[in-house]
Amino acid sequence: MITIISATNRPNSNTLKLAKSYAQLMEKHGASPKLLSLQDLPHEIAFSDVFGNRSPQFQQIVDEYVTPAQKLVILSPEYNGSFPGILKVFFDALEYNSNRHKKAALIGVSTGRAGNLLGMDHLTAILNFMGIHVHPLKQPISQVAQLLDEHGKLKDEYTIKLFDKQIEAFLKW
Repeated sequence: MITIISATNRPNSNTLKLAKSYAQLMEKHGASPKLLSLQDLPHEIAFSDVFGNRSPQFQQIVDEYVTPAQKLVILSPEYNGSFPGILKVFFDALEYNSNRHKKAALIGVSTGRAGNLLGMDHLTAILNFMGIHVHPLKQPISQVAQLLDEHGKLKDEYTIKLFDKQIEAFLKW
C-alpha cells in the first residue's frame, strides 16, 4: 500500500490540492494510494501522542495510513526554509523503528522559487535516521498557486509530466 501525506495542517492548503492531483495521477498508473492530510491529526498529538499516550484518534490514523503502507509519498510545503513542524510531531508520535525499510518519495512545495529544496534535504536526513529509504528523484514544485486551476486541480502540463516520471520510477522501486 502507498500512503500520500499532505504534510501541513493548514486548512485549504495548496499542498493538499496538489496531493489530491498526485493521487489521481498515481491511480492512472494503476496504484491505489490512500491520502492522509495532517490537518486530520488530533489536536492533542503534541501533548499526548508524542509522549506515548496514544489517543484513539491517532491510533486509528496509524492503523489505516501508516502501518500497512510500504511506501510513502510526502508532499511538504516550505515553512521557514524547512518543512512544517506538524510533520516532525507526526513522526515523533510514531513508535520508534516502526517504519524501518519503508520507501518514500518527496515533493517539496513552495509559493516561491526554490520548491522547498532545503526542506526536502532536512526531511531526507530525518527519514534516513528513521530507516526510511528516500527515492533519489525528488520533485521541487515552485510557485504552486500558478500551477492549479480555479478548482484546485493541477493544470500545468510540465508538472504533470514530472509527476508521471516520478510515479513511474517510484512504483518500480
